Amino acid sequence: MNTLVANIFFAVTWMIFFNTFNWLSVLSGFAVGYAILWLIQPLTGVKSTYFKRVWYWAKLLVMFNYELIVSSVEVLWDIFTPTHRSNPAIVDMPLDVKSDAGILLVTNLISLTPGTLSIDVSEDRKTLKLHVMFADDPAAVCRSLKDGMERWVIDAVEDRE
Repeated sequence: MNTLVANIFFAVTWMIFFNTFNWLSVLSGFAVGYAILWLIQPLTGVKSTYFKRVWYWAKLLVMFNYELIVSSVEVLWDIFTPTHRSNPAIVDMPLDVKSDAGILLVTNLISLTPGTLSIDVSEDRKTLKLHVMFADDPAAVCRSLKDGMERWVIDAVEDRE
């Protein structure tokens, strides 16, 4: 049986057992199901990437929200202070992500973050053109995005063993 389906089964069983049907019971049911499946994994002998994927998706969600808050504060600070330190530029960032879903997710997450906007992906899908609000050092901006958002997306989306 698929590990995700088993986790959904555990979550539904958890909600039925406690007779509560709200988001807290869904999340707690998934957490308990995840823990049970992780603990019995050596007994089943089935090697699943589900546990790493869940961890990587949770990390992506938390880290994206952190980046969203930090960049929002940075943009707000630039808007409300009398001295503006924005230095907008168009930056080309080489892409390491290969899948269509990964490229879509990287471009959308970058566009959702205040101060950056994805403009275009090259025909060969190896370069992403960005508009960056604070581009004093374009190489540092690319490094930051590659070590952050792109790395998290590759971990969560790309198929690799």
